[in-house]
Amino acid sequence: MIIEEVNNDQKVKDFLGLPVMIYKNDDQWIRPLDKDIEAVFDHKKNKFFRQGEAVRWIIYNEKGKACGRIAAFYNRKSGKGFEQPTGGVGFFESINDQNIANRLFDHAKSWLEQKGMEAMDGPVNFGEKDRWWGLLINGFTEPVYCMNYNPPYYQQLFENYGFRNFYEQYYYNYPVKQVITDKYQERSQRIEKDPDYSAAHLKKSEIDKYAEQFREVYNKSWGKHAGFKPMAKEQAMSIMKTIKPIMDEDIIWFAYYKNEPIAFFIMLPEINQIFKHINNGKLRWIEMLRFAWLKYRGVCRKMFGVVFGVIPEFQGKGVESYIINEAAKHVQPLNRYDDLEMTWIGSFNPKMIHLVESLGTEKTRVAVTYRYLFDQTKEFKPHPIID
Repeated sequence: MIIEEVNNDQKVKDFLGLPVMIYKNDDQWIRPLDKDIEAVFDHKKNKFFRQGEAVRWIIYNEKGKACGRIAAFYNRKSGKGFEQPTGGVGFFESINDQNIANRLFDHAKSWLEQKGMEAMDGPVNFGEKDRWWGLLINGFTEPVYCMNYNPPYYQQLFENYGFRNFYEQYYYNYPVKQVITDKYQERSQRIEKDPDYSAAHLKKSEIDKYAEQFREVYNKSWGKHAGFKPMAKEQAMSIMKTIKPIMDEDIIWFAYYKNEPIAFFIMLPEINQIFKHINNGKLRWIEMLRFAWLKYRGVCRKMFGVVFGVIPEFQGKGVESYIINEAAKHVQPLNRYDDLEMTWIGSFNPKMIHLVESLGTEKTRVAVTYRYLFDQTKEFKPHPIID
């Protein structure tokens, strides 16, 4: 066995191609786009390189065949915000062999130790949490776009090495045509009676305005979270421009009080429902034409909730129910979607869990973000609960 750094075109090809072998008999797997993976490791495209480093490796067997891969990375600012400076590992893939997994984890651990880290989270992303984050342990069905997917045996590979559950991420499904529960209706109606409240969906022609409203609500909503870094105007605009090609303005909603933004509910078409019909990892002109044709044919009948936020002053007043109900009244008659998948609800956020479950959703997936302390004599502390 030999571990080699990904540092040339052939090794990049091996890195991207390994999952094809791992999942060749798994009809639920949808191959990620090569460009989405490569963007994570592109210094020009990934702003996290400004404050950190990333490296990736492949392990080859005696016959020179790739049988495992991993990436390791750290951020100088966020990594030192924990009791133990913490880096990350991600993009892990391996055949079902604990020795191979252990060698990959050891290699990543050694590199992170050299960078001053004392712990590592995994599998996570060298970037935002909305992509490639967490290990799937329940609900091995078709993954949402840019969501991690893995065989069930990965759980044992991580836990046998010594990784421990730092927190869980829950995914819920809601049939779009399902009637909103009475409790939601009642809460929403209380808000509707107050003329100071209003709600509206995004308009692409005014995307700059909505980018700023998104930033304003986001910064107020997450400002008290540990390690939070306020979103800059440029970042908010970049996010909106990134999702603009696939966004459906009818499913991105904002709520207002006296015309000031107080909440948002951002949903997007679940484009993996299209990519599964392409599924070669490429997005050249021929794939783009096929994508456009499939989208036109209405293949994508699913949407997913990207992010939901309400500023603290209006939390618990019914605004959550109001914005969901207003969106439902508008979207249901369009008959454009069958299902809504609400993604990435942290186990440390009981208020959001209650909100989503009281809507009448079904929990469909569970993922875990693991943490491994390099000094195993130190006390392990799970992610604190958000009040």
